[in-house]
Amino acid sequence: MVSILIDDELLLRSFEPEDAQELFRAIDASRTHLRPWLPWVDMSIKPEHTLEFIQRSKALQHQQEAIALGIIYNRSIIGGIGMHNHDRILKKAQLGYWISKEYEGKGIIQKSLDAFLDFLFGKLGLNKVEIHFMTDNRRSAHVAERAGFKVEGIIRQSYLMNGAYHDVVVTGMLKNEWPGLPQKKAEQFRPT
Repeated sequence: MVSILIDDELLLRSFEPEDAQELFRAIDASRTHLRPWLPWVDMSIKPEHTLEFIQRSKALQHQQEAIALGIIYNRSIIGGIGMHNHDRILKKAQLGYWISKEYEGKGIIQKSLDAFLDFLFGKLGLNKVEIHFMTDNRRSAHVAERAGFKVEGIIRQSYLMNGAYHDVVVTGMLKNEWPGLPQKKAEQFRPT
């Protein structure tokens, strides 16, 4: 289990099977908000689907292929952040994140991303992380830019979403470009 304490209100931690109902409620409450960007939203139409996601996530984490963490704010699941497409040889992975509509614009994703980057670069030893997003996803572009990710290119019609092809922006950050790592405290990572 991964657990990253950010502050008194904010925690990132691995999803557990008992989170399925609460995770489903968070997704369902923001379905319209999330649907334009995330294809899995339409595949999460009942709590059983979120339980299946949690079980798959735990298996992928055990195999060191991916990590899926809940964004826990005041003890409630309000979103998720994760790492996927982990390439152990190149020490690189892609990141993804989402947050419930009512918590958008409060800096929670940025704080969560900063702490997760500390974990990925400092604890897991990744050399590079990437964030991919559709060109019209302005919020995700802003998050990547604020964190210091550099645009590496645009892959044309590389994403099929809601029956339409979309261009994808690829942004990246190298471990030596992450300014937060030297200043952060190692105690932030609680082994469980």
